[in-house]
Amino acid sequence: MITSIVLIRTSVDRVPEVAEQIASLEGVSEVYSVTGPHDLIAVVRVRRHEELAEVIPGRISKVPGVASTETHVAFRAYSQHDLEAAFALGLDE
Repeated sequence: MITSIVLIRTSVDRVPEVAEQIASLEGVSEVYSVTGPHDLIAVVRVRRHEELAEVIPGRISKVPGVASTETHVAFRAYSQHDLEAAFALGLDE
């Protein structure tokens, strides 16, 4: 699974509507309304690298109210669950 984080700038008066539309798109797993220079952060998960082009410029960027996007592709995922499993290796309970 390929995961990318998409930073999105929107029309300020349309943030909730844009977020809902993006969240409903195939390939988008989560959308967060955030503070800072970007208005939304979307998490995109796809099976093939080529699908990123279908989801991000092909769908997200075409949502009315999206002004710009900046995409970051994840190399590796770390989660609390993964860290707990790593620290538990070799421990006898």
